[in-house]
Amino acid sequence: MTENTDAPAPVRTDLRPPGLNADEHTTLLTFLDYLRTCVIAKTDGLSDEDARRPGVASGTSLLWLVRHLTAVELNWFLWAYRGDDVELWDDDAPSPGDETVAGSVAAYREAIARANEVIGSAAAWPDRPGVRSLRPNAEAPSMRWLLVHMIEETGRHAGHADILRELLDGSVGR
Repeated sequence: MTENTDAPAPVRTDLRPPGLNADEHTTLLTFLDYLRTCVIAKTDGLSDEDARRPGVASGTSLLWLVRHLTAVELNWFLWAYRGDDVELWDDDAPSPGDETVAGSVAAYREAIARANEVIGSAAAWPDRPGVRSLRPNAEAPSMRWLLVHMIEETGRHAGHADILRELLDGSVGR
């Protein structure tokens, strides 16, 4: 990890949660997009080496979190909800040694765009179930459930990203 005790810890611009009064769909998607942006912001200014560096004994790194969230977005929205006939993305795969911040963030942004297409197509039917579930022997979830779950999943990992980034270089803020 990069350690410089002489320099003050960097302070990141704090992204505040969105303030809006809107319909349910817009509110849920706005909060999910906010959390996605917070995760991506945690990689800003990091070298590929630092972003790949595990910050905890489990091996979790910032790039692993981005890769995991990319797979989760694709699995839930494309494979499960829309029912695309593709293999599941491995959401627990270790990060390859040549993974880059630019490549990982680009893949995550692409997954977000693809997920948002699915979300947009289901906006009028928040209770309509998708095609299948990632959970064995479970009913296919509704878009409402899926958006709430992805807010929870992304928020949880955004908190992990906060801690990992602070451990790397002292940088704090959303």
